Amino acid sequence: MDSKKPVIVVLDGYTLNPGDNPWTELESMGTVTVHDRTLDPRDIVRRAADADVVFTNKTPLTKETLDALPKLTYIGVLATGYNVVDYRHARSKGIPVTNIPEYGTDSVAQFVFALLLELCHRVGHHSEAVRAGRWSDQTDFCFWDYPLVELHGLTLGIAGFGRIGRRVGEIGAALGMKILANDISRNNPPSYPFQWAEMEDLLIRSDVVSLNCPLFPENTGFINKRTLGLMKKSAFLINASRGGLVVDEDLAEALNEGIIAGAALDVVGLVEPPPKNNPLLSAKNCIVTPHIAWAALEARKRLMKTAADNLRSFLAGRPKNVVN
Repeated sequence: MDSKKPVIVVLDGYTLNPGDNPWTELESMGTVTVHDRTLDPRDIVRRAADADVVFTNKTPLTKETLDALPKLTYIGVLATGYNVVDYRHARSKGIPVTNIPEYGTDSVAQFVFALLLELCHRVGHHSEAVRAGRWSDQTDFCFWDYPLVELHGLTLGIAGFGRIGRRVGEIGAALGMKILANDISRNNPPSYPFQWAEMEDLLIRSDVVSLNCPLFPENTGFINKRTLGLMKKSAFLINASRGGLVVDEDLAEALNEGIIAGAALDVVGLVEPPPKNNPLLSAKNCIVTPHIAWAALEARKRLMKTAADNLRSFLAGRPKNVVN
């Protein structure tokens, strides 16, 4: 890219900055246009036609879209997962695609346990029951209407043992859980006690299974009727990663039929938000939150800073966090 300031277009910036996380650093590097959302695929090319740099979070950049953007020299994904971009085709066109690998480690790992502890204690449900007068109506000094679960001594199986998965394991170990881990890479193991396990063995042995892996074609829908059937009837499934890892209909059936005891999900389906008839929204013992594990302000500030650092490094001829 020459010395002139680049034209920068953000296709879907609202979730990163709904008003509390300004674009100041990006604006210092070029002419920035931020669209809150780009929902119509036809608008992608129109909005990015003159862009040297495009940032996207969930707006897809397909082969056809990339071919229609001849000025494009850089794509920044405003997330860790980058399957929203045809990154292989971008590579063939000489366009680097960068992601944000580390911003959400603490926030997402914390949220995994928010989901798990909600399954264990149903804090929200019991609070609402108290507000409805049910405690006041009791003869005894306490009541509960869901099984209460202690995590100490239980086995936590982590599918995807990268930065987030390892932090999940660290927290689980601190709570006295036994840690099993599965990942395609087994480099640089953490210092706390854990065991590697093949995926089927992990599913069979775990009391809690946490999905913390990226979504790729080869693992899409790997939590399905067959693999759910391997799990303990008392087991919980936690997914704060990608909805496409799970076959929604199969999980709903497993929950409704008591194949597993419960699930807590921050992501649902291949497309979000999910349709109102998604079976998980009415399944038994299923907690669903609206993809907010990543969204603490502290995490979003780190994301914004890294996005700017990625672009700054590219403009200086030293690209980093390139995924293609």
